[in-house]
Amino acid sequence: MPDSRSQGLLLIDDQHVQLPHRKGTLGPDVIDVQSFYKQTGMFTFDPGFTSTASCESAITFIDGDKGELLYRGYPIEELAKHSTFLETSYLLLHGELPTPQDYDAFVGSINTHTMVHEKLVKFYDGFHHDAHPMAIMIGVVGALSAFYHQAVDLNDSESRLDACYRLVAKMPTLAAMAYRYSCGWPFNYPQNTLGYAENFLHMLFSQPTQAYALSPTIARALDKILILHADHEQNASTATVRLAASSQANPFGCIAAGIACLWGPAHGGANEAVIRMLTEIGTPANIGKYLARAKDKNDPFRLMGFGHRVYKNYDPRAAVIREDCHNVLKEVGCVGSPLFDIALQLESQALEDDYFIERKLFPNVDFYSGIILKAIGIPVQMFPVLFAVGRTVGWTSHWLEMSNESHKIGRPRQLYIGAKKRHYIDIQKR
Repeated sequence: MPDSRSQGLLLIDDQHVQLPHRKGTLGPDVIDVQSFYKQTGMFTFDPGFTSTASCESAITFIDGDKGELLYRGYPIEELAKHSTFLETSYLLLHGELPTPQDYDAFVGSINTHTMVHEKLVKFYDGFHHDAHPMAIMIGVVGALSAFYHQAVDLNDSESRLDACYRLVAKMPTLAAMAYRYSCGWPFNYPQNTLGYAENFLHMLFSQPTQAYALSPTIARALDKILILHADHEQNASTATVRLAASSQANPFGCIAAGIACLWGPAHGGANEAVIRMLTEIGTPANIGKYLARAKDKNDPFRLMGFGHRVYKNYDPRAAVIREDCHNVLKEVGCVGSPLFDIALQLESQALEDDYFIERKLFPNVDFYSGIILKAIGIPVQMFPVLFAVGRTVGWTSHWLEMSNESHKIGRPRQLYIGAKKRHYIDIQKR
């Protein structure tokens, strides 16, 4: 890691404060403020940490202005086109693409862990029949810590890596069980002869009464969705996992914390919001009216699935998945159905509208992934669960990165705006 340091000077009330100026491999330089409080007696103030680098990381890099996303230095477009989710998972966890021998060994290790303990299966019976799948996932993933607590030695690198493999392997199994529980269907065991996405589809949809025909088009689209969601730098859920990990918490508990954060509609619910928006529009004839509402600053309506907080250019993940979206719609015969006609016409009109072009409000990955998931029969309440399945390898990679190096326990500070010191008054005298 580059460690070019120079000293910067900050003048505060005639006091010269020396702060190291540090450079990374890519992206903005940083001012190291670790000694700022010691030198000045003041904290820095950055709600949402939007201008604060909370850690060093070598996993993912985003350049929002260029519309660039790199996993371990590799452009997301190249990985989505040429790689698989499991190969990308190896890259994120280990830092390099695997050799054929490494890849076979990795897939074998993942397949070793796809099953879940039969007593864990019984946990599902304790949930209400209409429990949200994300609520179930928080519970059962956290419960893994009760089954493997003796198998996780945080001081042993092999044990830490094995915990990561367990999570990547078991997440599709647990997610499929959450879905099938909500449907009242019997659980499916994993089939390790299938690929990762194919196995997930099998566990989600196959029935004991008939053979399940796997579609290569749908399996590849789902595999690509998982790749595109595998990591996204220091987002809210990843930051949550890292903060939990800083206390040396059990890794299964850390990932459960990440799932809880992802469940928030401001984070993992964007593709669900796309489907709800398309449903609200109702018919292609209403698209013009809703585009006009999106342009009206006084109208609360927002065009969901367009633009991105980080990307000020085209979301590179959207460019990758757009073709798959159209292919899936043709595969499942959705072309011509009202919801998907609205989506395709909305996409076309927005891409030709100067208002959206000037503001770079292009369709993002959530727009296309939401349409794909809906088209293949996954209900909207399962969308964030699919997100969690893909993001688990990113979370575990960050957990592993933290665990492999010394770090401080997270302890954000605050600007206190409450009452000053005061003294207790007896209740009878108030």
